[in-house]
Amino acid sequence: MNGELIWVLCLLAVAVILFATGKIRMDAVALLVIVAFILSGTLTLEEAFSGFSDPNVILIAALFIIGDGLVRTGVATSMGAWLVKVAGNSETKMLVYLMVTVAGLGAFMSSTGVVAIFIPVVLSVATRMQTSPSRLMMPLSFAGLISGMMTLVATPPNMVINSELLRSGISGFGFFSVTPIGLVVLVLGVVYMLLMRFMLKGEKQDLLREGGKRSSFRDLIKAYHLTGRARRLAIRPGSPMVGQRLDDLKLRERYGANVIGVERWRRFRRVIVNVNGVSEFRARDVLLIDMSAAEVDLRQFCGEQMLEPMILRGEYFSEQALDVGMAEISLIPDSERVGKTVREMAFRTRYGLNIVGLKRDGVAMEGALVDEPLQVGDIMLVVGNWKQISQLAQTGRDFVVHNMPIEESDASPAHSQAPHAVFCLMLMVALMLTDEIPNPVAAIIACLMMAKFRCIDAASAYKAIHWPSVILIIGMMPFALALQKTGGIDLVVSGLIDIGGGRGPYFMLICLFIMCAIIGLFISNTATAVLMAPIALAAAKSMGVSPYPFAMMVAMAASAAFMTPVSSPVNTLVLGPGKYSFSDFVKIGVPFTVLVMVVCVVLIPVLFPF
Repeated sequence: MNGELIWVLCLLAVAVILFATGKIRMDAVALLVIVAFILSGTLTLEEAFSGFSDPNVILIAALFIIGDGLVRTGVATSMGAWLVKVAGNSETKMLVYLMVTVAGLGAFMSSTGVVAIFIPVVLSVATRMQTSPSRLMMPLSFAGLISGMMTLVATPPNMVINSELLRSGISGFGFFSVTPIGLVVLVLGVVYMLLMRFMLKGEKQDLLREGGKRSSFRDLIKAYHLTGRARRLAIRPGSPMVGQRLDDLKLRERYGANVIGVERWRRFRRVIVNVNGVSEFRARDVLLIDMSAAEVDLRQFCGEQMLEPMILRGEYFSEQALDVGMAEISLIPDSERVGKTVREMAFRTRYGLNIVGLKRDGVAMEGALVDEPLQVGDIMLVVGNWKQISQLAQTGRDFVVHNMPIEESDASPAHSQAPHAVFCLMLMVALMLTDEIPNPVAAIIACLMMAKFRCIDAASAYKAIHWPSVILIIGMMPFALALQKTGGIDLVVSGLIDIGGGRGPYFMLICLFIMCAIIGLFISNTATAVLMAPIALAAAKSMGVSPYPFAMMVAMAASAAFMTPVSSPVNTLVLGPGKYSFSDFVKIGVPFTVLVMVVCVVLIPVLFPF
């Protein structure tokens, strides 16, 4: 063992200790490693910064952006709403659907992002079913990890392994090469969690959401006595309302009807558009109306204006929470608006929102509110676009926005572009499957298409990239090169050959899995893949067998970070909401990791022969 190798191994040990203690950010540690390699002369400037030119780094960054596009357009949130709908009150159904949905979404976007999206969903479901969140949180994190085994681009370790194959002059894996293994592990994970969930005990969830008791749309509708006042009325062709502006129709004065939104067909789907005094109506628009004057004859109103009543279910507002917002507001004491009526201040025209409820001294007022002078201490319920509510909160000149409902966290700024986001995702997958276009280029094309369709914007795209993860990957890549230059990889490989070389490739697969699992206890799965990929390929070359089964074993082992809450960010995310201890992950995660190893040892050689 030469002096340079000892230096590299010492630097690696220091990095692992810093990763494990968490006293210094992991991305900062990675940058310090690059500096140390350059200053010590172990690597040249070009070699130390080679990670910045690696195409897979660009691919990983692009996938963060695509995942954010799915969030901004409400695709991921809609999946969560569908999950709650189909599972009902069955914990077993919820667990199965939850794991399958998360694994499916995580195959194309960040597993950390998917798990973060579903944490409030699981908390809400646990509250409704009067069960402990701990019985669903760990299945959620396990599904997030299993999603890394579903496609080539599902997790950075897969792309790191594929990049190492290409760097060695070997053809890489296909987009769905890992999928058969992932599907088997997913089925195994679902069955395992159904059997083991009873070991996850905890207190029942009492709060609606983490962070306090926040009202829901249903709570606000009940508190302001809005039940039965809302109507959905479709404008028939030939209606006198067609082509007319809202202010000119004077629906409030004539019928006590307050138009708070309009459903309109856009690109093959109905969306709710905001209305103000100059909004013009079209045939087949569906008006969402608050009928504050109870004495008005609805049949007469519909007959005179040629309107057709539509079904309005009790959960309508909750189902439209991606587009329609609600919030309680109050006047600032020294505001010029004190003493003025809603009509006098032209509230809808000025702010793009509708006041549909008013509380004075804690009591909800009945009847028309448009001519009621507003007083200090009044609390008003407004309905409208989430963006308009946010703008009202930011101005802070006359009104203060408070008590945002829990549905606010589900709002998506680009919800109307959801079909385009799905199209961009499918286009990326199709381009990757052709093998004619490099994966990073396919991902960039999908990002540009999402920008073209306004699924994302420049600011959100840059924010979506998890730069600490990107820098971590870039900073750890020189370790593999340094170990190769100083003979470290040859030393590890010779040790592995001495231990298991004579016992055949199957035993070597087990050794590789165990090494990855042990290293993964202290550093991220991405860094584990960076370190183990060249070792796996060198071991395959020494044994004279195909490199593919060894490379695939490292990829699968890197995703099998089930054993501790710090093995992966998705485990850390559910630690608090699930109220888990370190031992909970050990007693559930270690047996499952062993099962995954058995599946990989049996299945990988069948799919990728030695």
